[in-house]
Amino acid sequence: MPTIALVDDDRHILTSVSMALEAEGYRTQTYTDGASALTALQATPPDIAILDIKMPRMDGMELLRRLRQISELPVIFLTSKDDEIDELFGLKMGADDFIRKPFSQRLLVERVKAVLRRAAPREIASSNDNETRVIERGKLLMDPERHSCTWEARQVTLTVTEFLILQALAQRPGIVKSRDALMDAAYDDQVYVDDRTIDSHIKRLRKKFKLVDDSFDAIETLYGVGYRFKEA
Repeated sequence: MPTIALVDDDRHILTSVSMALEAEGYRTQTYTDGASALTALQATPPDIAILDIKMPRMDGMELLRRLRQISELPVIFLTSKDDEIDELFGLKMGADDFIRKPFSQRLLVERVKAVLRRAAPREIASSNDNETRVIERGKLLMDPERHSCTWEARQVTLTVTEFLILQALAQRPGIVKSRDALMDAAYDDQVYVDDRTIDSHIKRLRKKFKLVDDSFDAIETLYGVGYRFKEA
């Protein structure tokens, strides 16, 4: 059963959320600040982390930044209603989803299930089927079963959402994917995201590939239409 780390300085939220998740059969680990959580998450990584943005000692943004140096652990942020700037910044840093306070326990549980579904490896029907799942497009090689992505044989570490967006683009080079189509590919039907969310993930994808190849230009923008993976 998946383990979920909860990091929030509000003990009432920690108690109520952990009870809701445990009622669904999940294991939970709770922390009241980012600094203590970082040490624990490095030592015993969970399957997903739910982070409050505003916390003492180390806030959620800084915690995510440090986690992203060592891990692509799926992360859901808890944010106040008016934290739009924080939300956009968090997406650029690699958050997988956001939930705005106040929220219902049912909504949180459904979001957790959605992110875990996207992160879970699919069953391999056979070795031949596994081979057909591998996507090779010029310098790009993606293996969805292993959540592995390389560019010129150099590893590019992607979050769950980034991987699904790139996979949707790379499956059909030259075909334009609208933002709505990419949302459908990367998010569960019960999760609402807007255009800026997809744009932020695309920017982060480009940044990661440019770190291994400064000339990377395989993801093209068609303004007002969407994105496409460049044909070889």
